Amino acid sequence: MTSEATIRLGSFVFMLVVMGVAETLWPRRTLDISKRHRWFSNISVSILSTLLIRLFIPVIPTALALYCQENNLGLFNLILLPGWVTIPLCVLLLDMIIYWQHVAFHKQRLLWRIHRMHHADTNIDASTGIRFHPIEIVLSMFIKLTFIFLLGPPAVAVIIFEILLNSCALFNHANVRFPLAVDSILRLLVVTPDMHRVHHSTDMREANMNYGFNFPWWDRLFGTYKAQPDLGHGNMIIGLNIFRDTAFVRLHKMLTIPFL
Repeated sequence: MTSEATIRLGSFVFMLVVMGVAETLWPRRTLDISKRHRWFSNISVSILSTLLIRLFIPVIPTALALYCQENNLGLFNLILLPGWVTIPLCVLLLDMIIYWQHVAFHKQRLLWRIHRMHHADTNIDASTGIRFHPIEIVLSMFIKLTFIFLLGPPAVAVIIFEILLNSCALFNHANVRFPLAVDSILRLLVVTPDMHRVHHSTDMREANMNYGFNFPWWDRLFGTYKAQPDLGHGNMIIGLNIFRDTAFVRLHKMLTIPFL
């Protein structure tokens, strides 16, 4: 607990820097909007969301997991399983919950209005992985805390999941070119940039596919997997057709998207 914030922040900054450098050296697509402006806005909205979480939600996921453990609350505190089973199983379950949460934010009209800010980015790179409306981040935290209370996962499983979620979001949104042979192997284990980029297509038949953040198996299991975009990664159009104005790169305009 004493090192959790440092570990999470350190892993986040490390992955952001690595992906930022990688996509500069080996870009998959040419960006048509200044990276400086987009990164400033996307990082700013992430900082704003973090401040709101600290202000309005007094408990963090790891602390709740410890509380449940100390008070025998939640499924995995009531059944006796060895740690080598419980920890990876809880990480998998939490990831599956995030998958279904993502599906819900697409399928439910009110939730989609909030989630649109993420998809309105007309370019996709590592910074898109932290471009979520503060309302969505707060709702996501409540959902996460609810399932931690119900499942009672070990605190270490929660920390592993949080680090994976943050790191994979930066990785799979990165504008990085991987050789097809490498990508085909990687996507057996993790959601790759090419796999997730399909999800950011303006074609909603593609945007409603590839919901996974960490692991690629849920999309295959639940029938939402699409290997490649119909137009190819070089020709596909990123974003939403109704938000093409470059004004929506600016922070204050981004925040208005759910209300438009």
